[in-house]
Amino acid sequence: MTGGAGSGAEGAPRIAFQGEYGAFSEEAARAWFGGDAATLPCREFREVVDRVVRGEVRYGLLPVRNSLVGSVAPARAALAGAAVRAVGGVTLPIRQALLGLPGAALAGIRRAVSHPVALAQCGRFFRAHPWIAPTTGYDTAGAARGVAAGGDLSVAAVAGHGAASRWGLEVLVAEIHDRSDNRTHFVVIEAVPRSHAGSPVPVPAPAASQPPCG
Repeated sequence: MTGGAGSGAEGAPRIAFQGEYGAFSEEAARAWFGGDAATLPCREFREVVDRVVRGEVRYGLLPVRNSLVGSVAPARAALAGAAVRAVGGVTLPIRQALLGLPGAALAGIRRAVSHPVALAQCGRFFRAHPWIAPTTGYDTAGAARGVAAGGDLSVAAVAGHGAASRWGLEVLVAEIHDRSDNRTHFVVIEAVPRSHAGSPVPVPAPAASQPPCG
């Protein structure tokens, strides 16, 4: 059976997230909606919001706060004034790792690519390994995909174990984030009528709750 607008092939709601498959945002979406959730990767936070507003997906999921670096300003900017509302939230432990191609070694890595928020969570690691230059990319899993496609043993990605599995990379160093309590809070959004747009989207407190039905 084919679903309607905003639904996956079996009628399950589609969830847009920023990043590539294997991103922490996709992991958060599956934590909220279940492991079989129909996810849709988007390059930018604004694209997530726009797809929700246009009805291309039923829900979107955006990171809004990290325990180490604070507010995720670009995500909040994408939400500002949009015709969406928060319907829930999920807090995910973030375990950053240095990922490389099979055969790569820590001593040979010269660049580590990732989302700027992820890089900011790993300052202690980069200070201890000054020969590795942190390099900004648009997403953690997107960086992993780029490393896998690039074939350069001197380039690594900072991302999670899910991205390593998805893109065929090896974990060169695990747990490179600065603190063990590294967590990100994600907000789940859905569209509302245009008449409701313009008000700030309330961000639910980081607390366990049940996903919406449908």
